[in-house]
Amino acid sequence: MSDKKDEILEEQAQATETVEDILEQDFAEIEALRAERDELKDRFMRALADAENSRKRADRERREAEQYGGSKLARDMLPVFDALHRALEVATDELRAQAGPMIEGVELTQRELLNVFSRHGITAVMPKVGDKFDPQIHEAMFEAPVPNTVAGDIIQVMEQGFLLHDRLLRPAKVGVSSMPKG
Repeated sequence: MSDKKDEILEEQAQATETVEDILEQDFAEIEALRAERDELKDRFMRALADAENSRKRADRERREAEQYGGSKLARDMLPVFDALHRALEVATDELRAQAGPMIEGVELTQRELLNVFSRHGITAVMPKVGDKFDPQIHEAMFEAPVPNTVAGDIIQVMEQGFLLHDRLLRPAKVGVSSMPKG
């Protein structure tokens, strides 16, 4: 009976080892699956973040294209405005008396051009003599010592500047005082 008992104990020991081996394999498989799950979850979260960033970037680029896409055309239209402005500056009272309807037509054309600019977010930068020079929106064409002015004061405006929404389309061209007051 002792042999039978030893045989049963041996079979139980082998069965226990087999169960332990199976459990070890199962635990190893579970750990491998957990690691794979965690890696896939991480990759999924990264892909989701990339997709969201791409969407935001596309939205931002679309908005910028809507706002600033016409900047080249707008910049090309500024000389037309300048020509109309110069034409009106040289119109004397005598010339207005002789060619009033033509001058009025030029004024209406300039006004309509400004209305079109306004509809598309283009605004004029119109400094005045005595304003402070701002390099963000002005371009200094020359400096000159002018009595009773402070260095950095605008002493002459040669050309208006323009903004397209919040971006500078063209700086206002100005002359700047180089003389300290005193």
